[in-house]
Amino acid sequence: MPEPQVREVAAHSIPGGLGLLLSLLGIVLAIGVVVGGGLIANGGNNAVGVPMVVAGVLLLLTCLICLGGVKMVAPGEARVIQLFGRYVGTVRTDGLRWVNPLTSARSISTRLRNHETAVLKVNDAYGNPIELAAIVVWKVEDTAQALFEVDDFQEFVATQTEAAVRHIAIEYPYDAHDEDALSLRGNAEEITEKLAVELTARVRSAGVRIIESRFSHLAYAPEIASAMLQRQQAGAVVAARQQIVEGAVGMVEQALDRISRQGIVELDEERKAAMVSNLMVVLCGDRAAQPVLNTGSLYQ
Repeated sequence: MPEPQVREVAAHSIPGGLGLLLSLLGIVLAIGVVVGGGLIANGGNNAVGVPMVVAGVLLLLTCLICLGGVKMVAPGEARVIQLFGRYVGTVRTDGLRWVNPLTSARSISTRLRNHETAVLKVNDAYGNPIELAAIVVWKVEDTAQALFEVDDFQEFVATQTEAAVRHIAIEYPYDAHDEDALSLRGNAEEITEKLAVELTARVRSAGVRIIESRFSHLAYAPEIASAMLQRQQAGAVVAARQQIVEGAVGMVEQALDRISRQGIVELDEERKAAMVSNLMVVLCGDRAAQPVLNTGSLYQ
């Protein structure tokens, strides 16, 4: 983004109560001067009365114009001051403030704002169609840039947020095949941090600061959702079976070791193999074992 041509500065202002009081006193004084000048002029002293009336009228008009310089600033908003189209400063102090009455003031909110994108359909890094949406919390940090650097800063934030979400989506897969790789589903915190960094870079020129960004919706597109669900289920089954086999091998090894160490029964290699096979079937099977009872000797 290009460097901003204007930055926020504080506008010169005085407390609005003082400005209002001085303006009202000036109006009262002007009315008194006009009345006094009229009485003097009616008494025949036009040389003094007429100038007093003219001065009183000019003072009255000046005080009325000065009343227009009293501005009310609510908490959580600012007033951007322009003098004949030129930016002169921003008033952020809440309450009544008095500024140059020849200037114009535009109100702009500095409160926190939420923007939620629509559900976007994009392709992830593996080319799979996915749906995602994001919520961004932001606020206006530089009022001058927000008003003068872009045409509509709210629309600008919305457009740049959608562009950043699309860019992040195509950079990372929904589910990574490599365990060390980042994925949208498995590394949500890291991905949202990268989204916030990219958003900050995109909207900095508009005087906007990104407070937080989060994915509010993340799913495969409907046309491949069932196939990807089967893939995830298969992966879960494989992982569970792997853990079961590892545990079963340890249990078989422990059983053979204890039988041999305690001399419970002497087994040759063939019978050890049969015992290992039977134990693995029992421990790794997904159904309850149905043993065959041998009423003869060990070898019959």
